[in-house]
Amino acid sequence: MGLLKGLDPLLTADLLYILRLAGHGDEIVICDCNFPAHEVATKTTTGRLITLAGADCPQAVRAICSLLPLDYFVPCPAWHMSPQAGSQLPPLGAEVHAAVKAALLETGNEGVSLEAIDRFEFYERARKGFAVVQAVGERRPYGCFILKKGVVGPDGLDLKP
Repeated sequence: MGLLKGLDPLLTADLLYILRLAGHGDEIVICDCNFPAHEVATKTTTGRLITLAGADCPQAVRAICSLLPLDYFVPCPAWHMSPQAGSQLPPLGAEVHAAVKAALLETGNEGVSLEAIDRFEFYERARKGFAVVQAVGERRPYGCFILKKGVVGPDGLDLKP
């Protein structure tokens, strides 16, 4: 595959197609290598699983958010998986959540909160998503995220209220 100027090389043709196909309010799941990605993807709107070999979740989120507008018309356009009640988030889980939050900031998404969703609720929400992107190189626990697509305004930037 040839590279294009200005695009992160992680953005494969299949991933670009899915991001372009998604509309306002559609949710893209970005998950780690332990997530049941194939099963969940079969239940999504597109039924598609996009794999990013060798990429971790912060790299995947950074690449995706370099193009994907987030939805600024909802209280929270980004979520992460968290342990069910009574379980603790392992240190590596906190590390990947912080790294993805930093990736959101690096791509111009200041002020966007990254809210927790219980693991089993996350699975159910992911099955109702638009598509699943698996960062195959992400091995840290709870490295699973959902991003809600926003709107590109007439100026080519994220539309904000």
